[in-house]
Amino acid sequence: MEYYLVNKPFGYETRFTGDKHLNLSHLLEENNLSISKDVYPVGRLDKDSEGLLILTNDKVLHTQLLDPKFGHKRSYWVQVDGQINEKATQLLRNGVEIRINKKAYFTKKAFVEIINEPEAIWKRKPPVRFRKTVPDSWINITLTEGKNRQVRRMTAKVGFPTLRLIRNAIEKVEVTGLELGKIIAVDKLEMYQKLAIKIF
Repeated sequence: MEYYLVNKPFGYETRFTGDKHLNLSHLLEENNLSISKDVYPVGRLDKDSEGLLILTNDKVLHTQLLDPKFGHKRSYWVQVDGQINEKATQLLRNGVEIRINKKAYFTKKAFVEIINEPEAIWKRKPPVRFRKTVPDSWINITLTEGKNRQVRRMTAKVGFPTLRLIRNAIEKVEVTGLELGKIIAVDKLEMYQKLAIKIF
């Protein structure tokens, strides 16, 4: 079995094929790395999102992380448009109604806190558009579910659209210390321990 951690840059798609956009195959080339053909991302980050991805060909790990019944924690640093307030963060904590596949969906309870811009953050290319008249702010949000573009839909629902989205952790697997665009191999025991998954 193979296990890799990736710090995905902005603008890269979470797939290995296609010529129109940068994707994971380009990151493999940049890292001079060859992996097995059956290695795939566990979950996704959209093209405009950044941060932690796990790649593996371990089907047990895939199931454990993607099946909602296991409720693994996914944490994100989120830069939002405007100075977010406690009222908005409390709404996010309690759950909000968003649209998924044109149907109403009420999000599960989440951990949300207002934070300063993380010190460990890297510069985005291109940078987020700066406006003197409109402030921005940061939150850390931890979910136990992963609907399509969920964080973006949630912050927009409470009036603070997402400007920048970075997945910084899945359980205790963290992106901090992993250089932007890098892919590193990790052994099974370390991966399972940090993800709180029992080894079968």
